Amino acid sequence: MPRCGTGRGAAAVLVLAGAAACASAAAAPARAAVPLARLVGETVMSPLTGPPDAAFLARVGDGELGGVILVGHWRSSAAMAAVTRQLQAAACSAGEPLLIGVDQEGGVVRRLPWAPPFDTPAELGRLDDAARVEQEAAAAAAALRRVGVDVDFAPVADTLTSARSFLGSRSFGSDTAVVADLTAAFVQGLQTAGIAATAKHFPGLGTATVNTDDRAVTIRAAPGLLQRGLDPFRSAIAAGVKLVMVSSAAYPSLDASGRPAVFSQPIVTGLLRRTLGFNGVVVSDALDAPGAVRVPHATTLAVEAGVDLLLYTSDWVSRQGYASLLADAAGSPALRSELARAGARIRALKAWLSAAGGPTC
Repeated sequence: MPRCGTGRGAAAVLVLAGAAACASAAAAPARAAVPLARLVGETVMSPLTGPPDAAFLARVGDGELGGVILVGHWRSSAAMAAVTRQLQAAACSAGEPLLIGVDQEGGVVRRLPWAPPFDTPAELGRLDDAARVEQEAAAAAAALRRVGVDVDFAPVADTLTSARSFLGSRSFGSDTAVVADLTAAFVQGLQTAGIAATAKHFPGLGTATVNTDDRAVTIRAAPGLLQRGLDPFRSAIAAGVKLVMVSSAAYPSLDASGRPAVFSQPIVTGLLRRTLGFNGVVVSDALDAPGAVRVPHATTLAVEAGVDLLLYTSDWVSRQGYASLLADAAGSPALRSELARAGARIRALKAWLSAAGGPTC
């Protein structure tokens, strides 16, 4: 992987990505010093619904984005491939490829409508056939690779524990053992084919009756129920999942402060990293969702909690998040250290993707 350049819009402040950060991601290349603006930009993932305009490409070339999520429904594989080539060319002008991701869960949630999995996770769950799920995920990975996508924000690892769950057909079902088995199979199918998988939505949304994308949500499930819902995430981690997405719901029984999980150090650093032993990239659920967008200094709180990659579905809000995090980091050595650790994990993921045949500069 090439060393990251400073980019045209890099700030004058430099931060050291020291030995501790590099040790946490040995596969990533060492850096002597990283401009603060670039270090902040590595953590931001902004949305795109079609061909990028000049301003968006300038943000990429300036190093203000570490990733792009392709949202909406892309009817043409040729159009998507052309866009990803354009994005990577802009990113490589700054020295390092982008992470480009989509939601390709299966069934109704497919940004590539021409690509598998065509069955919903619920239909695959009723079959309870891990080999079939792994094959479907591998076929999806092949389609993603052809159009220049390297991260799938799937599988959903939530176990349905309410008949009124908003997830519906997006979950493999209500049997935790089946969900755990099929989650691992989906991860293996994607990652054997060189596409990074994402287990979501930690620590679980199976009891939520409304979508966190539409409303602030508090999960008041008993601790025992939440603990059982962690089994599919354990299974994904054992399978080597590269990313885990943390939800924007609050879980008072796991963090008495009532903070949404994405801002909770007890949930992200304590439960996910220390207890479950996850060492990969932690990505937020959308930080422009109602449970997160009104929180002051949201990006800073997320990074301090242990989140590495800050995902947005609004480009305008992602710009605000970048500016807020840059301003906060300029005055906080502790936050700069957290950003260095996040950057090391993100670069380790990019190195894995490159080694698996993904984007390079």
